[in-house]
Amino acid sequence: MARNEWINSYLEAILDVGTSNQKRFESNSKIVQKLGDMNRKDPQEKVFSPIKYFVEEVVNSFDESDLYKTWIKVIATRNTRERSNRLENICWRIWHLARKKKQIVWDDGIRLSKRRDEREQGRNDAEEDLSELSEGEKEKSDVVTTLDPPPRDHMMPRIRSEMQIWSEDDKSSRNLYIVLISMHGLVRGENMELGRDSDTGGQVKYVVELARALANTEGVHRVDLLTRQISSPEVDSSYGEPVEMLSCPPEGSGSCGSYIIRIPCGSRDKYIPKESLWPHIHEFVDGALNHIVDIARSLGEQVNGGKPIWPYVIHGHYADAGEVAAHLAGTLNVPMVLTGHSLGRNKFEQLLKQGRNTREDINRTYKIMRRIEAEELSLDAAEMVVTSTRQEIEAQWGLYDGFDINLERKLRVRRRRGVSCFGRYMPRMVVIPPGMDFSYVLTQDSQDADADLKSLIGPDRNQIKKPVPPIWSEIMRFFTNPHKPTILALSRPDPKKNVTTLLKAFGECQPLRELANLTLILGNRDDIEEMSNSSSVVLMNVLKLIDQYDLYGQVAYPKHHKQSEVPDIYRLAAKTKGVFINPALVEPFGLTLIEAAAYGLPIVATKNGGPVDIVKALNNGLLVDPHDQQAISDALLKLVANKHLWAECRKNGLKNIHRFSWPEHCRNYLSHVEHCRNRHPTSSLDIMKVPEEPISDSLGDVDDISLRFSMDGDFKLNGELDASTRQRKLVNAISQMNSMKGSSPSVLYSPGRRQMLFVITVDSYDDNGDIKANLEDIIKNVMKTAGLTSGKGKIGFVLATGSSVQEVVEMTKKYLINLEDFDAIVCNSGSEIYYPWRDMEVDADYETHVKYKWPGESISSVILRLACTEPETEDDITEYTSACSTRCYAISVKQGVQTRRVDDLRQRLRMRGLRCNIVYTHAATRLNVIPLCASRLQAVRYLSIRWGIDMTKSVLFLGEKGDTDYEDLLGGLHKTIILKGAVGSDSEKLLRSDENFKREDVVPRDSPNISYVEENGGPPEILSTLETYGIK
Repeated sequence: MARNEWINSYLEAILDVGTSNQKRFESNSKIVQKLGDMNRKDPQEKVFSPIKYFVEEVVNSFDESDLYKTWIKVIATRNTRERSNRLENICWRIWHLARKKKQIVWDDGIRLSKRRDEREQGRNDAEEDLSELSEGEKEKSDVVTTLDPPPRDHMMPRIRSEMQIWSEDDKSSRNLYIVLISMHGLVRGENMELGRDSDTGGQVKYVVELARALANTEGVHRVDLLTRQISSPEVDSSYGEPVEMLSCPPEGSGSCGSYIIRIPCGSRDKYIPKESLWPHIHEFVDGALNHIVDIARSLGEQVNGGKPIWPYVIHGHYADAGEVAAHLAGTLNVPMVLTGHSLGRNKFEQLLKQGRNTREDINRTYKIMRRIEAEELSLDAAEMVVTSTRQEIEAQWGLYDGFDINLERKLRVRRRRGVSCFGRYMPRMVVIPPGMDFSYVLTQDSQDADADLKSLIGPDRNQIKKPVPPIWSEIMRFFTNPHKPTILALSRPDPKKNVTTLLKAFGECQPLRELANLTLILGNRDDIEEMSNSSSVVLMNVLKLIDQYDLYGQVAYPKHHKQSEVPDIYRLAAKTKGVFINPALVEPFGLTLIEAAAYGLPIVATKNGGPVDIVKALNNGLLVDPHDQQAISDALLKLVANKHLWAECRKNGLKNIHRFSWPEHCRNYLSHVEHCRNRHPTSSLDIMKVPEEPISDSLGDVDDISLRFSMDGDFKLNGELDASTRQRKLVNAISQMNSMKGSSPSVLYSPGRRQMLFVITVDSYDDNGDIKANLEDIIKNVMKTAGLTSGKGKIGFVLATGSSVQEVVEMTKKYLINLEDFDAIVCNSGSEIYYPWRDMEVDADYETHVKYKWPGESISSVILRLACTEPETEDDITEYTSACSTRCYAISVKQGVQTRRVDDLRQRLRMRGLRCNIVYTHAATRLNVIPLCASRLQAVRYLSIRWGIDMTKSVLFLGEKGDTDYEDLLGGLHKTIILKGAVGSDSEKLLRSDENFKREDVVPRDSPNISYVEENGGPPEILSTLETYGIK
């Protein structure tokens, strides 16, 4: 009955709130509506709702049977009074909310079970393919197994390799250029506004300090930290500065130092939270690409004899920057590193388990499916993933399709033995704890000096000679007896930080209350009601608990503190012989624990997550169950009361803290990166040097084919041949190309003096998947439009299509289109580039560029099996031999046959360790499986770098719909002109399921870079649209 009394009290509280707000809730139906709409409340609304609080307490704290009993009791005892009727109605409504929560949890359990089965099937398929070894491979295996015993099942084995630790010897001449990316939040080098919002937290501090530390490492020439430029009046003007120097290199060192580079994307005059940044990813990629190319060229001229110095590594932080880094690394063909910081799939599972919101509500609020796909894409592209703890590898990254710890072990062993992995790949997971800048730690912090504290709280406080930190006075004004040891907790006011449990543990332990004070540093606030809903709830609970346990004079909770004052807060706790505690439900790492140890504070920390590794390394504290109030109070009391134990923990922390220094972190980091680069087949990406002055002013506007070639290039003109002979020679050249395996020497392909690109990417097919005749009109209209502009002769043309090169040749022959009018032909959805003015020679460099992680022939049997949704349709999905090439496996799909969507296929391939890009084309009658780094947009970026043409000077012509890569072509800094009515049948229905993210999460609404030309619009209409972009 006690449980029912609690329910009754909560229901009475709800009624009290309703009565006091009679004007808002004039009837019982409006109260019920409020309860029903609770889960659909705008997350940005910063109003504390007592009704929501009490309803959540009932739903989350009591069983469905208890709620049912309470409802029956209310019915049995009701009378005609309005309050009793309202109580019955509310009780019935909350009972059904509890049943709804139970159903959500049940549905989630079924979904997770199904996903586990799919992952297990993927692992079994991969292991089956990897189980059979050749005789030579077996011999290698027999030799190595005696030296490499299998790990015990209950332990994750150490990552063993022949990696050499980075040494500063002989590294000074390496001139490394490193790019870090942290896209969201407010990033600056000084006076960081940590805790201002959920986007500006520990990640900001981490990346800034990492950039500084890497720049101070021998052998590193320059470090750029890329973030978003924000010129909003809501934030300080420093966030709108394009460049900020983080560290100035020592004189004579020869390095450039580290910089924050702010890349504009999205609305410049608006601060955009990370959940709303997804549509602007490609804009950031193009802006970052422009910067990196400029710096690579400049560094090359300074220290590398004019040859560009490309980034040594591109490192993305969090999901959004991870996706940016994946695109940049694929374009530049350099290794990519990922740090997740916090992971979407883990957050998604936790939110579903709470049962408060449906899958759709969570996705709508947090854009969680878009975030998870960005993390999966980052895993696909990453050479290495940096984690803080082993727990993060097993419990968090293990939830992803793109990482399976068992399969990763098997692949790692096979690589070490020299055995084929059949095109399968898993990123390397490495544990490198975050470093710390110990420059703020003074020598006195490692000693027992506390004279300044005594002068503040002693009888001679009026005779202070040495000024004390203002934050000390701000904290100690709360205490009746400031002499007591201080228990310090420092975090955001987030429910996951579990501050209320700490407060309850402190309030219910009388010996601890008598012995110590409690200081809670919970971010900065002006008015609790103006804070986010979750933060206001936490702070309101803190104030209620202080009142409930009568902790006035024993708990400090200052409203404001500066980031520069945090070291003083740690010093105050240490000088009072206090303890630092992190009671979070789950802590991915726990940087504050390391900071506290550096100032000589023993620690008490949650046993869930990274603190396990930290306490093991430092040996300076105790681990507790964050749900166990008694365990928390016992651990605190043990450390505070036992002076010998306190001194031992302090001594151990100060002695071992060097393990978490930034120099140590950078040495480990660069060692792992160097090891990964040894496995990454980087290729040289040359930039064409365009002559500054034309050969002759009289040739400035002459549209001559000779202007397509570089002045240094070796070319041959075939203008003397008629059209039919020319077509035969092209087909022969294509046949010769198919026999080439990339052994041809590298040639710098360049169209000479082109200053702008017109890229035709219209996917015009009929219902049967055949190219429609209107493509001829589209091509000719675009070329005629170019002739009407003042840039005639300086505009290059590129055709980008999902068709094979043979089909393109046949199409141009059929419609009498001169193939030589194009500077480049991008075929098979971006997996190949051909140059008509070089006898349709394939770009061998691009083939090498995109081949990384390409499984080659290993993909054929797997994709045919996975593409079918039903076994009886296998004969209707066959290899399309004439469209296949070394970088594209094409599949023909019989019209009307059901196949898996792109998102489903990609998921199943990831589970098997296969990394590919998948594109449905030709009105969904063909499936192109191409390398991960290949796409039509990536091909255009590749050409823009090679030819020195900025992406802002590229114009893409599309239809209103197209292949399943259509969305990718809409975003970015290039201009997009959509030709209405140009496309009949498309393939987009096979892109993703309705449960996944939406197009508005990929393409920005009302983008200024997207314009439309009405149906049947000709050159004048296209020219008019171009003029809106300033192209005349």
